[in-house]
Amino acid sequence: MRIDVHFTDRVGIAQEILAALASRALNVSAVEVDPPHIYIEAPALGADDLAALREPLLRVAGVLSVAELEMLPGARRRLYLDALMTSLTDPVLAVDGRGVVVLANAAAVAVCGMPEAELAGRSLRELTGDAALVDALVAQGARLPVSEVQVGGQRFLMETVALHDAGGSVAGAVLTLHAPQRLGERISALQNHGAGGFEAILGQSPAIRALKQRAMRMAQVDAPLLIRGETGTGKELVAQACHAGSPRRDQPFFALNCAALPESLAESELFGYASGAFTGALRGGRPGLLELTDGGTLFLDEVGEMSPYLQAKLLRFLNDGSFRRVGGERDLRVNVRIISATHRALEDMVASGAFRQDLLFRLDVLQLNLPPLRERTEDILPLAQVFLERACAQIGRPRARLSRAAGEALLASPWHGNVRQLQNVVFRAVTLSDAAVIDVAALELAGADVRAALPASVREEITTLDAAVAGFERELLQRLLPDYPSTRKLAERLGTSHSAIAARLRRYGLKAA
Repeated sequence: MRIDVHFTDRVGIAQEILAALASRALNVSAVEVDPPHIYIEAPALGADDLAALREPLLRVAGVLSVAELEMLPGARRRLYLDALMTSLTDPVLAVDGRGVVVLANAAAVAVCGMPEAELAGRSLRELTGDAALVDALVAQGARLPVSEVQVGGQRFLMETVALHDAGGSVAGAVLTLHAPQRLGERISALQNHGAGGFEAILGQSPAIRALKQRAMRMAQVDAPLLIRGETGTGKELVAQACHAGSPRRDQPFFALNCAALPESLAESELFGYASGAFTGALRGGRPGLLELTDGGTLFLDEVGEMSPYLQAKLLRFLNDGSFRRVGGERDLRVNVRIISATHRALEDMVASGAFRQDLLFRLDVLQLNLPPLRERTEDILPLAQVFLERACAQIGRPRARLSRAAGEALLASPWHGNVRQLQNVVFRAVTLSDAAVIDVAALELAGADVRAALPASVREEITTLDAAVAGFERELLQRLLPDYPSTRKLAERLGTSHSAIAARLRRYGLKAA
């Protein structure tokens, strides 16, 4: 049994409490003193014995209460600490001030390949083969920047947290080892949180339905995929959907825009770099996207903008799955599916010598062609409605709707920027307009021929915005009157009051039945 003796602290009280147990020949296996409590474990102490023991303990000057205890606090802490260490999937090592291992979790034991009892007492110098690491750890008070180390033949990014004694001196450190793939899984989960699959590709036009069916089949095939399409057609969205629909769905997904970075940065971002590869490089180096994506999918956007040098390095990786870090001396091997995308005609670039033909053959095993928005006009208004609802929710304003004239203007726009441009136009209109009905003027369709959205009989009359709106209203009412002959039916069709319709009919000299 374990008991908690609550007392008023004074010199010698713990000895008197223990003497009361000794007088009854009770063996004490553990004692923890944490004033104003003393916790005692006596295996032979039973409930009857505790009842008999309580009175003599309470007679000890300063003892306030005696209660049964389920578990000693120190034992509880050790139990939870062991459970916590065991549950950590990253290797964790606790070292003393000299860099000698004191404690290790199960993941660290597995990586080091030796029993925990044998691991304790080993120096970091012996485990990593890096004498400078231990010297730097001691010299810098266990405050090292994140650096790369090799333990058990594997590379890890090491994070250090200093441990201090009661006097404030450094007593050691806790070292957490992050495998690049594990880091990649976590970063990918944060970056792609909420990213959907094929349901995120909006549209019900025949072109989009055919695209989805083809993409779903290709998602299951573990081979390079090339996505072609104009800017703004949603190439990355399709790439994410193909990853989500593939056997690699639970592994990392990363994207690299090859046009956004100069060659040197793109190379280190993609392939990583070794220690000392260039000025400012992290000690021990840094893994690139290929290592972080191991087991998953890497999306190379605008692959046609890749330099000839990077094309050669990428070709080698596609050939055998191996690559070398910038400044590195050994080859690394990972298992990554490459999905690439471009808006350029790669065959023309091959003919001009700007793109390697052998790389094109490697990338273009599977192919998807995304239709531009102007070729699937059936999707324009449904997409605009979705973007309108999202924009209203994001800004926190009441829901709005598009006027008929605005809808016709959207249908008439050439949409050179495709879905992305449509989304931007709707978002801007919702942001700048407080009206419940978004009209043509609020869309600010730069480059779009708004006049083309109006009836032919009205176009020549346009001199001002008011004239354009009036002309469109008159033409619309004239077109609808035969099917909705009363002001009440016409008002119901247009979603307004019959008095408003009556006023407009009078204004334009039109008569309802």
